Amino acid sequence: MGKEGSSFYDNEVVFATYMRHRQRLDTPNDTLEKPVILDLVGAIADKHILDLGCGDAAIGREFLRNGAARYIGIEGSQKMVALANQTLVGTSGQVIWQKIDDWKSQPNAFDLVLARLSLHYIADLAPIFLNVFQTLVSGGQFVFSVEHPIITSCDRGWNAGTPRQDWVVDDYFSTGLRVTNWLGSTVQKYHRTLEDYFYLLQDAGFQVEDLREARPQQDNFNDAQTYERRKRIPLFLILAARKA
Repeated sequence: MGKEGSSFYDNEVVFATYMRHRQRLDTPNDTLEKPVILDLVGAIADKHILDLGCGDAAIGREFLRNGAARYIGIEGSQKMVALANQTLVGTSGQVIWQKIDDWKSQPNAFDLVLARLSLHYIADLAPIFLNVFQTLVSGGQFVFSVEHPIITSCDRGWNAGTPRQDWVVDDYFSTGLRVTNWLGSTVQKYHRTLEDYFYLLQDAGFQVEDLREARPQQDNFNDAQTYERRKRIPLFLILAARKA
């Protein structure tokens, strides 16, 4: 059985591999996911922001430099917490070492809750979404990204360590635990359909405002071949919802 999300990143080999991947040119995070996140979030001046699974907290530093009133990151990996603390040196940002599953909401405390590529590691999202709803102020926004369901459905056709050329979509409606090889080790992820994410938000009380699949935009890429390859299949699903 693979490691669960936060402890997965505390593996020395995994963390080193992750850092190398994040420093490459035209990473999917920078070319596909982040531009959509920033577009959906919009202006962040004076906002109080909570980031669930904040990773290195680089976006928190960016938000604070652009006028956010408060940034708090929740992160379960000790290695990521250490990296995030380095990232936030010289800012008012704060990182709390805690698994998302264990986080307890503070009512009406935040204008924006963000969760970037962290929720597909969580077995039960219903209580998480309820916590997010409670911690948002009226009119507050919840924006999150996950691996696209057609990616999480099945990992056949992928030889680990090589660029993926074929994508098999199978067992799509058989939701739940998946164990896959990634970053030099095995990790637990949870597959959900697009409908699942929509109704989880609706059942928690949210109004779903937007849905994106991170369609590649050529201006975000330095390498033309990478751009063409990224047009083949969606890697991310990104949703924006609001507390009325």
